[in-house]
Amino acid sequence: MTIENFVLVFGTTPLVSLGITLVLIGGCALMMGRALALNWRPGWQMLPYSLLLAIADRFLVFALFQGELLSLTGYMADFAVLLCVAGFAFQVVRARQMVRQYPWAYERAGLLGWRDRSSGK
Repeated sequence: MTIENFVLVFGTTPLVSLGITLVLIGGCALMMGRALALNWRPGWQMLPYSLLLAIADRFLVFALFQGELLSLTGYMADFAVLLCVAGFAFQVVRARQMVRQYPWAYERAGLLGWRDRSSGK
């Protein structure tokens, strides 16, 4: 994909998209996923918060770098990236919580999961 095609689809350059979406707003999505897991909130709550973060992302790209504000494909791509980042953070923290909260019942099964202690042996 050329830079011109990237700008047509996402409404901004790859460097701006990487910097704002992954670094700045992606850090917010990471903290959001972590906060939801630490407060034992259900995973579906990441959806509305990710939508709001994607709106903030599009606005920052528009206000700071003259990107396209009303780019539907750019908005959906930002939303997907932010939801993945938040989901990853949520699952890492939730797996750690389950093992720490119920050590007699669960053990770690990799970075993102846990399993019954009885089925692991």
